[in-house]
Amino acid sequence: MSIEIANESGVEVDSDAIQSVARHALDEMGVNPLAELSILLVEAEYMAELNHRWMDGDGPTDVLAFPMDESSVDHGPGEPNGGEPALLGDIVLCPEVAAKQAAQAGHSTAQELALLTVHGTLHLLGYDHAEPDEEREMFGLQARLLESWRNSAPGKTGKP
Repeated sequence: MSIEIANESGVEVDSDAIQSVARHALDEMGVNPLAELSILLVEAEYMAELNHRWMDGDGPTDVLAFPMDESSVDHGPGEPNGGEPALLGDIVLCPEVAAKQAAQAGHSTAQELALLTVHGTLHLLGYDHAEPDEEREMFGLQARLLESWRNSAPGKTGKP
């Protein structure tokens, strides 16, 4: 699985932890191991532009997900996945917004970035939280993935 991270935010982050949590979430969700994922960290000003352009939102947001190809999800035995590399999509994170949210939530920015990475990954896989049932499913899965990642290799940055 190829996970590319580009940090254009001007903020130092633990790219290894972001890559680790993304890889864990994709593995746990049965995503084709040939899939490709791009994660971009940006400044608040650029995130505000993206949020306005693509989501009709005002100001910077914490995470945006731009899905490209849902065929990379392994739907189980008997369903072909083609074995071809697929571009899963792009996750855009804003460390500045993540830092503010982390302070409000009482945890580290690294933990918030891990949460947002899993959140964005789930959006790429077709999960949403517009309706109460969808929200319960997505946020429950998000919590389980973060917990299993934290338990898989204690002591990494971003893990409590």
